[in-house]
Amino acid sequence: MTMAIPYTSLRELLHEELRAVEETKTSELMGQLKHVRKDRFLSKDELILICRWKSPRALQLIKSNRPATIKRLTQAAFNTRSEREKLETLRQLKGVSIPMASAIMTLIWPERYGVIDKRVWQLLHDLGSVTKNPSGVNFTFDNWYSLLCKLRYHAKQMKVSVRAVEHTLFEYHKIVQTGNLYK
Repeated sequence: MTMAIPYTSLRELLHEELRAVEETKTSELMGQLKHVRKDRFLSKDELILICRWKSPRALQLIKSNRPATIKRLTQAAFNTRSEREKLETLRQLKGVSIPMASAIMTLIWPERYGVIDKRVWQLLHDLGSVTKNPSGVNFTFDNWYSLLCKLRYHAKQMKVSVRAVEHTLFEYHKIVQTGNLYK
């Protein structure tokens, strides 16, 4: 899918389109999860809330996780400094894909993380900022980490959260998208 994007670079797009204010429902959810920074684990109910926000299609799988497993795996993920270990540990939960794992981290640490998403990836691909996986499906750790580094770089340059950069791209894709996102 090629989009009609009037910008020649990611930097230019972000400079013109930046959305530094979070949507109310997302902001409220981030507030509900703020304690996780200190507690360093999620409850089953919190994981379900995150799933409803990111992708309700995964809800039945998410609900099939045992509370003790959720606590153990999220605690392990949130207590490592390794980005790969964080992502891979969260993916051990039923229903947690790479996009869902990135959503978990984004809602808890929006200043450091953004969600990897088909919309964001396709937009970056059309801008030439990423060159692999043009369809934006079946993400790998390398895809996610590459995106994360780009988001962090631009967030630092613009003095905003990583989430603000990612959210801008997500919302801008909705404006320029032609055709059906899911074929």
